[in-house]
Amino acid sequence: MKQSQSLVLFHQNTVRRHWDGDKELWYFSVVDIVQILTDSTIPRRYWSDLKTKLHAEGSEVYEKIVQLKMAAPDGKQRETDCLSTEDLFRVIQSIPSPKAEPFKLWLAKVGYERIEETEDPELAMERAMKTYLKKGYSREWINQRLKSIEVRKELTDEWQDRGMKEGIEYAILTDEITCAWAGRSVKGYKKIKGLKKQSLHDNMTNLELVLNMLAEASTTAISKKELPRGLPANQQIACQGGKIAGNARKALEKRLKRPIVSRQNYLIERESQKRIKKGV
Repeated sequence: MKQSQSLVLFHQNTVRRHWDGDKELWYFSVVDIVQILTDSTIPRRYWSDLKTKLHAEGSEVYEKIVQLKMAAPDGKQRETDCLSTEDLFRVIQSIPSPKAEPFKLWLAKVGYERIEETEDPELAMERAMKTYLKKGYSREWINQRLKSIEVRKELTDEWQDRGMKEGIEYAILTDEITCAWAGRSVKGYKKIKGLKKQSLHDNMTNLELVLNMLAEASTTAISKKELPRGLPANQQIACQGGKIAGNARKALEKRLKRPIVSRQNYLIERESQKRIKKGV
């Protein structure tokens, strides 16, 4: 089954979605959408009550709900109620909200993006570029970020070939790489930057992105040579790949006399440099 997950933005609000390649359908997290439409501080409670109401009314939508594992705010994969684009339209009808109509237009657009991207993969890159530009990133940083996504994909493809399971085993191996190059776990790294739900990579500086790419690319290259089997063997390879970037980080820190891994993120760093140039 060809599947993938991604995040999309509606007015700066994040929506999790899951692509089912066999059915050629997007499935969206219902809780994410309920939160956007209702501005509720407890969207899960709102959705639970609405779900009960739909069930009592004998709505066909209730039977169409599927539970898929998606990344929760704590980074763990958790079962999440999801619906296809068509079924979400029916749910939205049941939620009184001034955002309903613009959201339906947005949903119709993003719901068919994957089909277009299958025909022309460059569209996915163009859309990602536009999203990052809207957030204030420079084209230089975005190009590097997109390259990091390519490097990550090569790594996960290698892990899949080695028999690793998407989800918990990928997370374990990623933690090994991060600990080896950055000197801290993914959770610890995000804590330094004050992140919760946000993407760690989207808050990395240029140097952090480069070193992370070096760690992942090195891990992929070593794995292709050693062909490890089983989680422990793959953990050793992940650690070896991470250490290559870790040694580079330490050498650079010694030369610059400052830490590479810090609370700084790209956008903050860019604004700081602008102020310096203006003499503020």
